[in-house]
Amino acid sequence: MAAFTLTVNGERRTVEADPDMPLLWALRDLLHLTGTKFGCGMALCGSCTVHLDGVATRSCVTAISSVGGKKITTIEGLSPDGHHPVQQAWLAEQVPQCGYCQAGMIMSAAALLAARPQPTDADIDEVLGQHICRCGTYQRIRRAVHRAAGGGKS
Repeated sequence: MAAFTLTVNGERRTVEADPDMPLLWALRDLLHLTGTKFGCGMALCGSCTVHLDGVATRSCVTAISSVGGKKITTIEGLSPDGHHPVQQAWLAEQVPQCGYCQAGMIMSAAALLAARPQPTDADIDEVLGQHICRCGTYQRIRRAVHRAAGGGKS
């Protein structure tokens, strides 16, 4: 076990963990930030996506020892009051069904919009196509990203 000081959602937190522990489990089990979900454990589904220095990252395969000095943002820290444009667009477009993939999708969409404020359908499909939504709301997801970008495009 080793001590790791992490900056999570703007707050410095110290945890004791095995250096190989996935960031996902440190967030969920040690810091009790359960908005980030466990899906597949192999970085395939995207449910565990968080931001590391603004970059969408799969936390299930990211060792806690590799994140020192980086700013970690979880769904809880994206907008504590739920007013991030992506969160608002998700509701407006009625994207959520079961909701399990939503935190990861929202985090990836927010990172996409930070990098490309006016994404094309191809940009959206490239980034969010790397997520698995078992409910199949992909068309609503695309509309929500355009809405969050201010385009309202369908």
